[in-house]
Amino acid sequence: MALGFDPGASGPAGPLLETIRHSPVLWPLVFVPVPLLGRLLFPESHTTLFVLSVIAIVPLAALLSVATESIATKLGDAKGGLLNATLGNLTELVIAMAALRAGEYVLVKASLAGAIVTNTLFMLGASFLLGGLKHHVQEYNRANARLQVGMLFLSTFALLVPSAVSGADSGAITQSLSLSLALLLMVTYCLGLVFTLRTHRAFFGSETQAEAGEEHWPVPLALTALAITTLLVALVSEVFVESVEGAALKLGMSHAFVGFVVVALVGGAAEMASAFSAARKDRLDLSVGIAFGSASQIALFVAPVLVLLSYAVGPQPMSLQFWPGAIVMMFIATMAASMATNSGRSAWFTGVLMIMVYLVFAVTLYVLPPKA
Repeated sequence: MALGFDPGASGPAGPLLETIRHSPVLWPLVFVPVPLLGRLLFPESHTTLFVLSVIAIVPLAALLSVATESIATKLGDAKGGLLNATLGNLTELVIAMAALRAGEYVLVKASLAGAIVTNTLFMLGASFLLGGLKHHVQEYNRANARLQVGMLFLSTFALLVPSAVSGADSGAITQSLSLSLALLLMVTYCLGLVFTLRTHRAFFGSETQAEAGEEHWPVPLALTALAITTLLVALVSEVFVESVEGAALKLGMSHAFVGFVVVALVGGAAEMASAFSAARKDRLDLSVGIAFGSASQIALFVAPVLVLLSYAVGPQPMSLQFWPGAIVMMFIATMAASMATNSGRSAWFTGVLMIMVYLVFAVTLYVLPPKA
């Protein structure tokens, strides 16, 4: 996200203040204390707290993105890429952990499936649309897209297996299978990082380069902002999870819809801003990398990590058994993304088609939520 600042700003927090001043997406940071105070003053106003927590999470996600990018730039391509891969979906991970502690496993799984589908269909489709409206035809490196689609294909297949054995007599079988698959997916994720960031880095290009004249925060400031923002995201996520049940009931939304649509869109707001901005600047390689990279991180890293964490922080272990509709949507999203990126070229109508597929999923999930 191209959020610049005046390097001459005074004081250690000068770059941070300049970034906020020049970045409208960060202005709602002033609302971050509101849901925390509201939790104490009117704890029963679930819908209000739900809306306030959503408003607060969006600028916090953007701030996390800026801090991570500043640190990654100082570390070089390989280490910076690893940091971006690790922290790129930190907002979704923190929200999911809060839901995990509360035992809201339907919300957790819906947010995972939603993040994968949202990134591969909505984020990528909107990037094609916005870029195509400004540039007649855009081109990008097919190698990275094919690799990411391949990893998404693997993860979707792995998630299908626990759902296929859902009729087993013992839940221990599903849980043991989920744990084994989680470990395999994490190994695949780590090997994928080695492949793209080290052994075959030249085939996939370097990480996002700073634009001419673009400045980044000093590392101490970025690390401090990263730590504080992560803490604030965790606190606001607690309010979000506590209020989601009452708000969803009043607004006529199921937990699956909230996780699949609301959490996915809110958690990925910062990444979407970066992808859309890059597409408008005809840097579609960056947009494709952000969309597919974020989706594969969710499928191969975040989901397995949550399975492992459920043994420590959840009321009971969480499996990788999704409702059948989620598996179908993830599979169709992967296939649609594979077909859309097969040529290495795009135009605005390609984006329209991908967004429409996403909207079909969202409307269907709202009207026909899965059984709890």
